Amino acid sequence: MSEVKVNKISPRTACGTVTLGDSGDTFTIPAGVTITNSGTAAGFGATGAASWDTTVKTSSPFTAVSGVGYFVNTTAGAITVNLPAGTAGDVVAIKDYANTFDTNAVTLVQNGSDKIGGSTDNSILLTEGLAVTLVFIDSTQGWLVTDSGLQSEAPGAEYVTATGGTITCSGDFRIHTFTGPGTFCVSCAGNAGGSNTTDYMVVAGGGGSASMTEAVGGGGAGGFRESSGAASGCYTASPLGACVSALPVSVTSYPIIVGAAGAAGGAAADPGNQGGPGSISTFSSITSTGGGGGGNFKGVGLAGGSGGGGGARTGAAGGAGNTPPVSPSQGFSGGASNPPDSGPEDSSGGGGGATTAGGNGTTPLGGAGGAGATTSINGTPTAYAGGGGGGSQSGGPGTAGTGGGGIGGNPVTTSTNGTSNTGGGAGGGSTPREPACGAGRPGGSGIVIIRYKFQN
Repeated sequence: MSEVKVNKISPRTACGTVTLGDSGDTFTIPAGVTITNSGTAAGFGATGAASWDTTVKTSSPFTAVSGVGYFVNTTAGAITVNLPAGTAGDVVAIKDYANTFDTNAVTLVQNGSDKIGGSTDNSILLTEGLAVTLVFIDSTQGWLVTDSGLQSEAPGAEYVTATGGTITCSGDFRIHTFTGPGTFCVSCAGNAGGSNTTDYMVVAGGGGSASMTEAVGGGGAGGFRESSGAASGCYTASPLGACVSALPVSVTSYPIIVGAAGAAGGAAADPGNQGGPGSISTFSSITSTGGGGGGNFKGVGLAGGSGGGGGARTGAAGGAGNTPPVSPSQGFSGGASNPPDSGPEDSSGGGGGATTAGGNGTTPLGGAGGAGATTSINGTPTAYAGGGGGGSQSGGPGTAGTGGGGIGGNPVTTSTNGTSNTGGGAGGGSTPREPACGAGRPGGSGIVIIRYKFQN
């Protein structure tokens, strides 16, 4: 076999043509040889052909090389593929090796200012068994899907889109606030590349306080439930939201219930009238229970999201919190009244709050309302679901729980309502200071807040 060694083969005339062999001849390229094309290739098949790398990719991230196809295995987790800087005719191909893209997606990341399908968003491959070939065409469209035939099989980031309530924004996050019944209408459920879950805070109505013959217990706060904030980021959730997942959404309408305040107990002529319980608040699968009503004179507090405080003199127990039970707890128990014969003054227990129990009545002071929970889900640190302070016959009034609870009353101090749209419990009062022959006080109505990422 003869061998010719030269550094360059050129045509005899400028811009001429060089022909290698005749029809039917075979040219063999040995293993290990690299052929580099710096010009225009013609007659070798369509632009966009890829040579497949048969070493399966399992690590993230990795950088693709033009002209190569990759089998990507996402069984162990999502994988990021950095696309190369695009030149017209460059090609990259991706195939779902283990049919797991629907569980753990592949994210295609542009290089610099390159686009994917005319968009500056990264693309997400999340269809089981998907295989796509992308060819770089120009700076306007960038990388286009060719072999799949549908650009929608490599979609860009999509975000939750919805209406309902009062809508505000905090950076890239949208906030829907419901202070009364309404509907959260989702028109786009988003995807993993943008957003597809919502964070939430659901607070029920706070409990009312009882009719006042001497001194009565404070109302319990409405149940408080919140997600961790991880999905919609950039705010500090309450401690109760730790490790609580955000809710996935679908294209549908979600009825929102905002719990009404617990009713005030009737006049002193009806001493058996307890403070009314607050009503539930709901969003999707989350339900918060209304706060328990405060105990009447010598009566126990009612159970609820947080329990009502016990009524004066007999050591009456506060109502249980977190009723019915959920995890993490939606609220705490109310405090007990002062024990029998513990002093000349009667003092009642405070209503329970979202993060602490109501204080016990201790002669001569009414019990403090339990503390609420502070969250920045609405963009500003705000406290919700504080218990109402207990009433005292002649001593100091019970302190309101932070988060909208009402203060307790005594013969020289009037008790107060729970604050509207906080789920605060009503303050327990005492005759003869209270108006309307010793009627109780209403709790505070509830609130529902939903937050999600709507842009990048």
